[in-house]
Order: sequence, then structure tokens, then C-alpha cells
Amino acid sequence: MLNASPRVLVVEDDGLIRSTLEVALAGEGYVVHALPDGTSLLSCLEQFRPDLALLDVRLPTGPDGYGMARSLRDRSTLPILFLTAADTVDDRLAGFQAGGDDYLVKPFSMAELLARVQALLRRAGRLTSRSWQVADLVVDDGARSVARGGLPVELTRTEYDLLAMLAQNVGVVLSKTQLLTKVWGFDAYDANLVEVHMSALRRKLEAAGPRLIHTVRGAGYVLRP
Repeated sequence: MLNASPRVLVVEDDGLIRSTLEVALAGEGYVVHALPDGTSLLSCLEQFRPDLALLDVRLPTGPDGYGMARSLRDRSTLPILFLTAADTVDDRLAGFQAGGDDYLVKPFSMAELLARVQALLRRAGRLTSRSWQVADLVVDDGARSVARGGLPVELTRTEYDLLAMLAQNVGVVLSKTQLLTKVWGFDAYDANLVEVHMSALRRKLEAAGPRLIHTVRGAGYVLRP
């Protein structure tokens, strides 16, 4: 399980991106505090005490992402992940020189962002590996491995991400739109994408036992015994 719910600070001026990040990170079990700019950054650092910061580089008001990173680095060793549309070598070097630990270019996959957040938190000692068990199914997020009845189940990366999302929301119906947003990082695409991967995932799991992923007509999918 998550260790004491790591706290993630998000500074992003785009309201849609900011709210999407809040939902996705909260869905992973993190405590999230999101800001549209960095004007209250230092007070947030003292009161919220984040374990990781996601910083947009280019902001219309207040300090930019690099300026915020320097301020944070003077006061904390927390991991910093930059989010930006800039993708030149000079931009990346500027980010690392400002104290950043990682750099993700927009548009990005939400699955990739969540994986990078998890890796940074684990590297910083602020996250322990998670695992979930439903009936005889065990999903080990640290090893990204799946076993059923004690035997390994080989999954593709996307199949694993789908299963992990369902596993951490056992008993909760997740819509195709929610799965698209959390696994692929977008919410307006062909819903058949989810169906194709879900069908393949089910076949592999049901080769070792009874059905665990159920379809709720008109609503989505749920993992339950």
C-alpha cells in the first residue's frame, strides 16, 4: 500500500490539465494540492509539506517553473518533475540546472506521468511498493507482476496498467472514459481501444480461473470476486 499517502504539489496554469492531474493523482492514492501559479509556493511548502512537485515551466504570472524549482531546492530535497511544451536540449539543461529531477514534455501520456511520479517517490524513499489481492489474483505494482493461483500471468504493459487501475479500485465501476484518461492520458478517443485491451486481459486471467473483471452495461468495468 501507499506509505502515509505521499503528498503531491501541482503548479499548472491550464485549468483542464490541472484538474485532470488532480483526478489522476488522487486516483493513485496521493494527496494533491494544485495551484494555478507559484505566488503562494513558499507558504504551500510550509503548510502542505509536499513529497513531490509537478511544475509547469511557463506560467503567465509569478515565477516560472525554473524559478520555483530554485526556491524549492533552497529549502527542500523533494523530487521535482517539470511539465512543459519546450523540448530543446537547452530547455532540458536549464531544468536540471534549476534543480529538477525529471522532465516531461507536453502532450504526455498520463500513464507515463504516473509511472515517473511513482519512480521519483520511490527513489526518494517516500513510497513503498503496492500490491493488491482479489480472490486468487495478486497484482504486485513494485515488480509490475501478476499471478493467479500462484502462477505468473504474462501481460502487456497496457494490459497491466488496466488491471492495476481496476485493482486499486476494487468493487468500483470505472467507465471507459475514466480508463482512457488514467491509462492512456486522454478522454476523447475511440472507446473500442479499451474494449480490445480489456478483452485480451480477460482471456489471460480467465485461462487460470473464473471471471474477475465484470462488465456493467452502460457504465463500465469492475474488478470483484
